Amino acid sequence: MTTATYMKRLFLFILLLISAQTLKASFLKNISGMYLQWGYNREMYSNSTLHFKNGNNYDFKLHQAKAKDKPDFGAILKDPLQISIPQYSYRIGFYLNPNKTRAIEFNFDHTKYVVEDYQQVRISGQLHGRTIDSMMTLDPMFLHFEHTDGANFLHVNYVSQWTLLNTTKKKRPILTALAKGGAGMVIPRTDVTFEGKELNNKFHIAGYVLSAEGAIRIYPLKNLFVEAALKGGFAHYLNALTIDGGIARHHFFYGEALVLLGYDISF
Repeated sequence: MTTATYMKRLFLFILLLISAQTLKASFLKNISGMYLQWGYNREMYSNSTLHFKNGNNYDFKLHQAKAKDKPDFGAILKDPLQISIPQYSYRIGFYLNPNKTRAIEFNFDHTKYVVEDYQQVRISGQLHGRTIDSMMTLDPMFLHFEHTDGANFLHVNYVSQWTLLNTTKKKRPILTALAKGGAGMVIPRTDVTFEGKELNNKFHIAGYVLSAEGAIRIYPLKNLFVEAALKGGFAHYLNALTIDGGIARHHFFYGEALVLLGYDISF
């Protein structure tokens, strides 16, 4: 299954889940509209200690490893139809009052996380029955680790919005500010090389994510807007899948910058 196909199915599943579960909630009688967004993102990550384990074969840690994102924006320049290859984001939000100052938002970020090759790291633990604790150069033929079919953050956010600037006749906003906070799950597909053996594993729920976000929206038209946002969060991967039934655990803080195109729909 390709990444694009998987994300389309995930998108449909979210819509079905919204329809089946949230329509029963009492607050939905106050919903005044919704919005849809699509855009792209960049990330910065804190150092992370990665814990690799596979039964009696190995149980070791790479301490304070550096990682970076992989935006892949060049894919769109080569083929404009490949919109889901770069690090993308989409949101589906529901306004909870007529003034559109409060909303519930379903928020997905397709992010990529790549541990940098050839960095100096401390490795400690047990490898094939041998105790190790030393500095090493991280050779990708020994170990290469990345979430590049996605580190993939799926959130539910509570959103507050304030109007900063209206049109001259105050019929509609031109500029608004937003604050968001939420939590959700990480759904990675992890690409790992270990001792020369490579596996790009399957998508699965692997842990949780927390985040807070600030944004501004510019409305060039009544319902069309551009949103620029800065986001910070914490992601914890409890069971990222690796080689031959192994797992990896790690966590990190992240900073994210996003630009999205959105459209309001009134009910």
